[in-house]
Amino acid sequence: MADLDGLKVAKDYHVDTPFANCEGFYVKGANSLDWGMKKHLSNIFDPKSGNTVMFAFDHGYFMGSTAGLERLDLLLPQLAPYVDCFMGTRGAIRTCVPPQIAKSVALRCSSGSSMLQDDLSHEVISVDIEDAIRMNADCMAAQVFIGADGQLESIDNVSYLVNAGMRYSIPTLGVCAVGKDMERTARYFKLATRIIAEMGVQIVKTYDCEDFEEVVAACPVPIVVAGGKKLPERDALAMAYDVIRKGARGVDMGRNIFQSTHPIEMAKAVRMIVHEGATDAEAWEFFQDATH
Repeated sequence: MADLDGLKVAKDYHVDTPFANCEGFYVKGANSLDWGMKKHLSNIFDPKSGNTVMFAFDHGYFMGSTAGLERLDLLLPQLAPYVDCFMGTRGAIRTCVPPQIAKSVALRCSSGSSMLQDDLSHEVISVDIEDAIRMNADCMAAQVFIGADGQLESIDNVSYLVNAGMRYSIPTLGVCAVGKDMERTARYFKLATRIIAEMGVQIVKTYDCEDFEEVVAACPVPIVVAGGKKLPERDALAMAYDVIRKGARGVDMGRNIFQSTHPIEMAKAVRMIVHEGATDAEAWEFFQDATH
């Protein structure tokens, strides 16, 4: 085991220096991957902006019916033109996303306890690689609970997906879980995102924090930022602008879109920031004009 005594604090992140190993392909850390992997990643990340707008609606796998997601069959087709990637469970995708909707799919492959239990960190892999292939998933997603009671099994879960994905050229998305007992600090996210990336995933999903640009610099694969709890629309747009400005390659908005009073207009405003280089002020002005 590594000796932790006298361990130096990492500080040389060179945040102003672009990622070096990116010749030949635009997605961070994917330069040496095969054609199939790159094809899936290009379905997720827009080749022009290099970014992605994900829409997360996988909340039901532990929360059940969620406010704003009561009728996925009605909501998802309306949002489809304004997002790049649907992140959901196979049950929700198969039943509520018409197959003619040509959007990339981040398939939730882990499942575990419900909100009725205190500890949500114990999960299993619930979708095998054959079903991910049948669903033409562009990536397979699993929670990783660094520092929680279920840390080891969650690392085992994501490692299983990485190994299976490498055999069949399907990327893996490691979702940095933050439970009630975990810090939401730069120190924690630098630790967690780096560990998840070093397990071999091709994308990491995490949260905004102080010194976020250092978290991005230390992670050798693209980071997509979760929207997290419901914020006022203006604050959610400001968060999206800030993380894109600091190097995130996308946002995965869930509640900040589906629980907005105007989810379609909110998705359009987020898209302006992520793909068109709009500021949060410009996106907010659009949202106000579009909803009044």
